[in-house]
Amino acid sequence: MIRQGVIELALFVAPFAAYALFLWAARAGVVNVSAWSPPRIMWLTVGALMLVIAGFAVLAQFGGAPPGSTYVPAHMENGRFVPGVQK
Repeated sequence: MIRQGVIELALFVAPFAAYALFLWAARAGVVNVSAWSPPRIMWLTVGALMLVIAGFAVLAQFGGAPPGSTYVPAHMENGRFVPGVQK
């Protein structure tokens, strides 16, 4: 669960980091307030949210167990711990 959260956070931050890298490469001043106008921040946020939604869709489509499989939870057998498995 933590991995998925980190992936989604990285996808959200990516457009802002790319824009900051662009400003740095163009020598426009990353900390210049006029470079981070509200319309630009809005479009960066929209792009970030689109990336997060796409990330959720990809994780839902290709992550997890295969269809029709069953989960056998962790249990004890003859006093020995047997971890859960996907069958």
